Order: sequence, then C-alpha cells, then structure tokens
Amino acid sequence: MNKISIITAIHNGLPINKIYFEFLKKYTHYPFELIIIDNLSTDGSREFFEAQGAVVIANKVNSSYPVSQNQGIEVATCEYLFFLNNDIIVCPNWDKILIDAAQKHSLDVLTASGIENMGNLKDTRAISKRWKRIKMVLLPFGIKEYILRAMFKIMYGNWEKYCSKLFDKNQYNVVEGIVGDNVMITKNGINKIGLWDETQQGADFDLFMRAKHRSITHKDIKPCHIVLGAYIHHFGKMTLKYGKRKPVPFADNKKLIALSDKWTEQQIEALHPNNATLRLKK
Repeated sequence: MNKISIITAIHNGLPINKIYFEFLKKYTHYPFELIIIDNLSTDGSREFFEAQGAVVIANKVNSSYPVSQNQGIEVATCEYLFFLNNDIIVCPNWDKILIDAAQKHSLDVLTASGIENMGNLKDTRAISKRWKRIKMVLLPFGIKEYILRAMFKIMYGNWEKYCSKLFDKNQYNVVEGIVGDNVMITKNGINKIGLWDETQQGADFDLFMRAKHRSITHKDIKPCHIVLGAYIHHFGKMTLKYGKRKPVPFADNKKLIALSDKWTEQQIEALHPNNATLRLKK
C-alpha cells in the first residue's frame, strides 16, 4: 500500500475546510492525493486547497454531489478511493482501519461509523441527540472556526481517547449500512457497481442499494458495510442553514430525481440501508 486517493467536493465553507484538512493531514496513515472538486467557491476555499498542494478541479458552475464525485474518479490514480465530505473530522488512522477491515472481510465498499449511524439504533439515537443539543446552543453564534472547534471539543472531550475506546470496543467488526459523509470504494468495486448515479443527489443511499442489489443478483461483491471501530465526526449541513453566503443552485438541478423515482417501493423496503441496519439492530 503506497498511496490512497481522497475526493472531496466543496462549495465555500472555508472555516470547515481548514479544520477538515488539518485533521486529515494529522490522522491519515497512508500518503494520499487529495482531489478537490471546487464548485464555484468565492470565499478563498479553492485558493486554500491549492496552497496545500491538493489537485483542484475548478468548476465554472456548482455541480451536484454525484457529478463532483465522478469528476474525482476520472483523475484518481489509486486503488482505494475515499469520498469524503469537507465538513468532517477523521479519527486517527481512519484510512488504515478501513482498509484493514476491507481486506479482513473482503469488502469493496465500506464506511466509518458516525453520528448518523453507529450500527445500532440505541447508540445512534443517543449520540445524535447529544450533537443536536450542542448545535442548538452554539450555532446561533455563527459558523466561525473557533465555534466549530468549541462544538467539537464539547462533544468529545479528548478526541483521540474517544476514538481509541471505540476501536478497542469494536475493532474491525462491521454491519451492513452506509454513512454517506465518508465512503471508501475500491477500483474493483467501481468497475462492478458503476460510477455515482448523476440523477441522485442522495447518491450515497443509491450506491448502497446498487451494491446490495448486485450482491444478490451477481454475488460477486458484498453490500456496503460500516466499520464500527472507525469513527468520523460529521458537522452536518450547518453552512446551508447558518452560513452568510447563499449556496448557488446546482447547474444540473433539473436532472436530479428522488430515490423513490428510481427505485420501487418494494426495492426500497428490501434494499435501503436504514432497513439493513437501524431497523434490525435495536
């Protein structure tokens, strides 16, 4: 293992981008190429990542999430591709834990656990409730870097200790599911599942369902799993609600459709990740 590809789409959010890169650089085990898909940022975010040595694709429009991910795939050079949101903080050795789990369980698609899905309903509800309380208190003060750092500190205390305890508890155990702010796919997985569906803004759920469907019909790939010993914090869509800059509409907005417009009700019931994880493991 020499290098990994990390693909991240951005549209402004400089305070979050600075925190994201700081922890990415600190806690990523393997050397990495960082591919930034910049969707018309006007707050210095593009220039910030260029200064860090990232490969920056500067779009002239604000492209949707799946379009951005596919742009990253086109230039990625490594076998392991990580699709990360910019509003996250990774745990120590996050990439090594995920790759080790992928090799241990023969997985081509997986994610770390997070606020949205801890692998069971009880823990997910508890941590989600805690994060919502913290956001309610501090977010009215604005999306400033020191506010974000304060929220993170209050939430976890000692981040490295929190992540270490979680890994000691769960190791490389996995459950079916997906946490959409971080997804790892091997080149083999992309060859079998295909690129991100550019009609789906909720493309992470669609990706899970396509992998799950193929695991049933072709049996040459396993469904996406959550690695319970790896944890990635997600700030969430805070900038859309509290940011001063109004997001530019997606240039491809007219072609985006709902998950229910692509999949039947029966398929969603059978294949949707929430049904695979949270509903079954209380």
